Amino acid sequence: MKIHFQSSMRYVLCALCMAIAVPAGAAEAVARVTHLSGLMTVKGADGAVRSLSVRSDVMQGDVLTTYKDAYARLKFMDDAEVVMRPESQLVVSSYSYDAARPQGDSAALSMLKGGLRAVSGLIGKRNKEAVTYTTPTATIGIRGTHFGALFCQDNCGGVPTASGRPPENGLHVDVTDGVIVVRNNAGTQSFNAGQFGYVSSPAAPPVVVPPNRGVQVTMPSAISQNQGTGRGVANTSDNQCVAQ
Repeated sequence: MKIHFQSSMRYVLCALCMAIAVPAGAAEAVARVTHLSGLMTVKGADGAVRSLSVRSDVMQGDVLTTYKDAYARLKFMDDAEVVMRPESQLVVSSYSYDAARPQGDSAALSMLKGGLRAVSGLIGKRNKEAVTYTTPTATIGIRGTHFGALFCQDNCGGVPTASGRPPENGLHVDVTDGVIVVRNNAGTQSFNAGQFGYVSSPAAPPVVVPPNRGVQVTMPSAISQNQGTGRGVANTSDNQCVAQ
């Protein structure tokens, strides 16, 4: 009986170790932090908050936050890239990508505050309707795009403008390549490469604004560019951005 008991205990402990080492249904990363300057945290599905670093994985459902003076660049499984400005918050609401099954594509990100620049990946190229960026005033749909978005709430005093005054509160967008479609309950507006847009509130329609009133989302070259073959995630399509 003693030998049988010890053998059973060894079996149970072995099974527990295997369960811990390879948890059933373990979540897979949907993106990775490739560049980071400053403090960035993530709140996971379990509610726990932890700091991120370069090469940290990002999961579906994660709430990403950058703090003062912090810039971060993310590379998703389909090679889409997003650069977050300081004091920004981005939620990976849903993400599904299978290189062999385009019909399952889905990428829904929610920018709760701050700003970003984004370059479409394979999902945006083969299924444009599958990619959306939600903001507090409107939803942005992409059409094979490189664009910037900035949401101001009396917190954009350091953002440069042609007038020298801080940007107005609301959502500002600019397009470098491709087309974005911005929509809310008040209306829908397409923005082409070189155009700027503005949405003052959820009750106001998106409008095209002239370049001298437009707000361009800028990023430091150290975060948005590096030598090699790839794409830029800055303000020009300079083919200089490679995720490491």
